[in-house]
Amino acid sequence: MKRISVIMPAYNEESNIPILRERLTALFDSTREYEFELVVVDDHSTDVSFDLLKAWAEVEPRVRVLRLSRNCGSHAALHAGLASCEGDAAVFLAADLQDPPELVLEMARRWREGSDVVWAVRTAREGEKISVKLFARAYYSTLRRLALAEMPAQGTDFLLMDRKVIDAYLRIPEKNTSLMCMVLWMGFRQSFLPYVKQARASGTSKWTLGKKIKLFVDSIVSFSFTPIRAMSLLGVLFAVGGSAFAAWVVVARLAGWVTPGTGYAALMTALLVGFGLVMLMLGVIGEYLWRTFDEARGRPRFIVEERYPPCDASARDPGRPTEGTPQQ
Repeated sequence: MKRISVIMPAYNEESNIPILRERLTALFDSTREYEFELVVVDDHSTDVSFDLLKAWAEVEPRVRVLRLSRNCGSHAALHAGLASCEGDAAVFLAADLQDPPELVLEMARRWREGSDVVWAVRTAREGEKISVKLFARAYYSTLRRLALAEMPAQGTDFLLMDRKVIDAYLRIPEKNTSLMCMVLWMGFRQSFLPYVKQARASGTSKWTLGKKIKLFVDSIVSFSFTPIRAMSLLGVLFAVGGSAFAAWVVVARLAGWVTPGTGYAALMTALLVGFGLVMLMLGVIGEYLWRTFDEARGRPRFIVEERYPPCDASARDPGRPTEGTPQQ
């Protein structure tokens, strides 16, 4: 019997946990073809989510709970779940129930047919604001153009990974990146399954604008050199334009076409635009350099504060990493 690990990051989802518990229990009991385990990673919630999850794990042996020592973000929480899971495959599932748990069985069927990665691709997003949809469209469109052409146009963060894909991912030490983009970049045999992303069962999204912007920058910097190449191209264009303008000024002065003092406005405009462009370029370089520095420091991307039950797969298997930095 194949074992499937369902990995679920959770942050302040106390209102959704009872509904999630009911639907996942029904899913786990609906088939004898697979053995399930649920690894819930509490991303340092400030409500009673962790207590509810521990109470669930006390009566359900298929449930294990990890609590991170600080709020690290959903991608770090997913990495923590991957480092701890024991299954032959793993499925990412959102705690807000926007991704229907019942689709896991269809994803598992695609996996058994030979796919190493099965992506559930959104065809629609129910209950989302227009601003959220526009940001998502801009993000995935930019990503497809600059970095990963194979990224689904509507985006995806609901997927199943085979054990060999999990192990390959855990050997990659890069921290400031997009987990979904990394899995797509890794290759393997991948298939796509369309579905409709549902509205939240309750509560509000914790996916703030700041987190979205960081993910956007991480994704572009990690998988594309286009910003650096664009800086070089802009530098060449401005150098050529500046040289042409300087030559025109010399010729105009010699020919008497202009009088002294009339070029002040043009000079100030060129200086302001030029300095603004230089600062923008320095900011782009800084994004690349900061990520290089952060990787060099070697800090783990997460620290597990508490596990329930206390013993987990990483404690029994010394070959797997126990914290946020994969073993080299």
